[in-house]
Order: sequence, then C-alpha cells, then structure tokens
Amino acid sequence: MENIENQKFIALDISGKNYLSWVLDVKLHLSTKKLRHTIDKDNAASNEERATALILLRQHIDDDLKYEYLTVENPLELWQNLNDRFEHLKAVVLPKVLND
Repeated sequence: MENIENQKFIALDISGKNYLSWVLDVKLHLSTKKLRHTIDKDNAASNEERATALILLRQHIDDDLKYEYLTVENPLELWQNLNDRFEHLKAVVLPKVLND
C-alpha cells in the first residue's frame, strides 16, 4: 500500500472552485502528519509544527493566493483567511450536490 503521506492533492484554485475537496484533503494530510491541531483555535503548536503546517498549506494553494497571503506566518491565520474568503461556496455548492 502506498504511503499516504507521499500522496499529492490538487492545490486550492484562486477561484475556490475546489475549496470543499481541498479542505478535506488538507485536514487528512495534516492529520497523517500529526499537525491537524495547528489549524485549530487556541492550539499550543510549537514553532516547528506551525512552520511545517504552513509549508504544507502554501504548497497546496494557487501561486496568486501564495502571493496575496505572503506575509501570513501562522497556519491558523492562513486557514482562517482562506476560510473567510471561500466559506460562502459551501452554501452554493452543497445544495447543488444534494439536489443532483
């Protein structure tokens, strides 16, 4: 069985069209690396854990998003910024999926 940690997933598109699947992929990937807590509020992550999680997040977002959030140095802050930007898509995408 292939090592799950080495598997890649599609970067978050600047339009957010793949946001829902990206969120699930990120959560799963962070969980396999025991870094899921780095995107939870009030976490006690170490600087090394935060840096590793931030690297993972930045590797899996569109280059224009990387540039836009270039100064964000905390994975939780980046996670929340992206959530604020794309959360509304759940209201658009989920009803469509449920009705299909």
